[in-house]
Amino acid sequence: MQVARYIGGIILYRTRTLNDIWNVLVFSIWSASLRFWLGRRATTNVILKQVYFTAFEALPIISWTALLLGLIIVTQAFNILPRLGGEERIGEVLVWTVIREVGPLFASIIVTARSGTAIAAELGTMRMSRQFEALDAMGIDPMHYLVMPRVIGAAISLVILTFYIEAVTILGGFLLAGLGKSISFTTYMSSFFGEIGFLDIGVSLLKSVLFGVIIGAVCCYHGLMVSGSITRIPQETTKAVIGSLWVIFVADGIITFIFFM
Repeated sequence: MQVARYIGGIILYRTRTLNDIWNVLVFSIWSASLRFWLGRRATTNVILKQVYFTAFEALPIISWTALLLGLIIVTQAFNILPRLGGEERIGEVLVWTVIREVGPLFASIIVTARSGTAIAAELGTMRMSRQFEALDAMGIDPMHYLVMPRVIGAAISLVILTFYIEAVTILGGFLLAGLGKSISFTTYMSSFFGEIGFLDIGVSLLKSVLFGVIIGAVCCYHGLMVSGSITRIPQETTKAVIGSLWVIFVADGIITFIFFM
């Protein structure tokens, strides 16, 4: 009986949490679509700051890691492909690994670890310092001004980083691992562009947008849950990272199953 009650409590807690995160996500999309004119200059400024911090300030470290990722993928592909039909099939490997999976997932992990934690901690600090109540007292909707721009900014940033990672991984991988091989750069790129299709690009775009709003909504939700003690900030930040990664991997599996099974 105790076990059933414990399991039931976990299920109810997870269900309520997912419902609250869903509400944050839906509100952010609704607010951005139908109320963006409300305080447009202020919310646009917050979105731009979020994109700058999340995407552009992360480019140096992402560039190096994407180059190393490309080195690993291309090196392993050139070692395996001669046994599977020739190096000309490198395009298939790049589309399957980089475009469909690695690009969106790798960008999501970086954004979650770097910016998702910052979002949760920042909103948690604002909750503890009662800035939400102060904005509400001034007639400013704190959800529209503080939450929506971070969710939208995370989505925009993830789209930028996804396609940047894919480009650096594909081009940098050849420069680091392919120059000494028998395949030429022209053949390498021709093989890639011959295999990639609108479905692959569309799925990559869909994943990046969806993962971005998921990260923004989950991290904002956990930031909003901070109350009582300042020690709740690191606790909710940790939950935000774990929750974001869990939902992202589940969503990635569902999307891949729908489009490529």
